[in-house]
Amino acid sequence: MKDWLQYIAAVATLKLLGALPRPVARGAAGGVARLCFALLPKLRKTTAFNLRLAFPDWDAKKRKAVTRGMVRNLGRMAAEFARLPKYTKENIERYVVLDGHENFLAGKERGKGVLYLTGHIGAWELSSFAHALYGFPLHYMARPIDNPRIDEFVNKYRGLSGNQPIFKNESARSLLKILKEQGTVGILADQNTMPQEGVWVDFFGTPACTSTGIARVALHTDAAVVPGYVYWDAAMRKYRLRFETPVELVRTGDTERDVRENTARFAKILEEIIRQHPEQWVWLHARWKNRPPGEPKLYPFLS
Repeated sequence: MKDWLQYIAAVATLKLLGALPRPVARGAAGGVARLCFALLPKLRKTTAFNLRLAFPDWDAKKRKAVTRGMVRNLGRMAAEFARLPKYTKENIERYVVLDGHENFLAGKERGKGVLYLTGHIGAWELSSFAHALYGFPLHYMARPIDNPRIDEFVNKYRGLSGNQPIFKNESARSLLKILKEQGTVGILADQNTMPQEGVWVDFFGTPACTSTGIARVALHTDAAVVPGYVYWDAAMRKYRLRFETPVELVRTGDTERDVRENTARFAKILEEIIRQHPEQWVWLHARWKNRPPGEPKLYPFLS
């Protein structure tokens, strides 16, 4: 019963937002995001802690401004997700413009597939969706939502432009097959990772447990690693889907060293992107929750 009620509430909210004019939907979702943020003290504490950790030289005014921007961005992202069925090949350029797309094409032309290195930046759900409408669908690594009905509904929306999920229980075999067929796989690589699945690399000056998956796959397949992200350009009043140059991998012949070095390189790239658009990243995520052996916890207010 609980799953059904959650599902009904989620679908009703998305359908309502999707039916509203875009400016109204973005404004309404922003208001809901502010209310939710105000009612969830752990998220507020995590955000404040993360910003102090990442930008110790900022004053309280600057951190508050970035926090407000982050919450506004999350609301906008929710509205954009609700409107995914309205975006088509014919109208997508009115909302999302390509920037540096020659970098993605250069990676694709290598003929070994593309690993689309990205993070929870801007309207990240719109990133791969828009790229598919531009003619470049991909497969994305899907972390299942606890409620299976909501998970199915969300993946249905994500797939409207031609993208397809790769689920964790089939990820390795499917991923290798897709890259062998010169496909593209999108991977969000900016979240806290369990120690058995990652390594600790520098992220904003503090070790953060980071997934080694992209590095291992790239080293094994020679797929191009192309950083891509979508951010709101206030001057244009549109989103920019930006691609950076393919990452040149470190190859010393020592597998574990190469995995660590390349994972650190990917983390640094994402950090630099976030520094350019700090108000468009999810600072409410406990990115530094897992610690190296022997180090104390950084979030005393989290269990």
